[in-house]
Amino acid sequence: MTDTPSPPPPAWPGERLGLPESGPRSVGRFGRRIAAIAIDWAIAVVLSAAFFSYEPLVTLAIFVGLQVLMTVIVNASIGHALLGLRVVPMEGGLLGVWRPVVRALLIALVIPAMVWDDNNRGLHDRVSRTILLRR
Repeated sequence: MTDTPSPPPPAWPGERLGLPESGPRSVGRFGRRIAAIAIDWAIAVVLSAAFFSYEPLVTLAIFVGLQVLMTVIVNASIGHALLGLRVVPMEGGLLGVWRPVVRALLIALVIPAMVWDDNNRGLHDRVSRTILLRR
């Protein structure tokens, strides 16, 4: 029995998915993702501090709520939108509500967002069958 060789790694994230290396419709890179989540978290912290004495669980609930609400409405969190990113379903079509809910809950757990594949899709994107693309 012979081992089948594994395919070579892609030259860029999204290559195997038929996505361009850069520009519109290319996969959102790590730096933009981190900056976007930092913006979203900062907004949640400001709202929590202003209205709830910076209660940690309330801050997390605000973060998740904003992620779901904005992703359902405009296919992007506030941070994503500011940095030119959008969330799209892998199969095409509408994003719906379940994908943003699952995605946001998994991001809140942190670990799924820190495990990603060669297409820069975190576990939260793989489970919700989404991908974060540049506009």
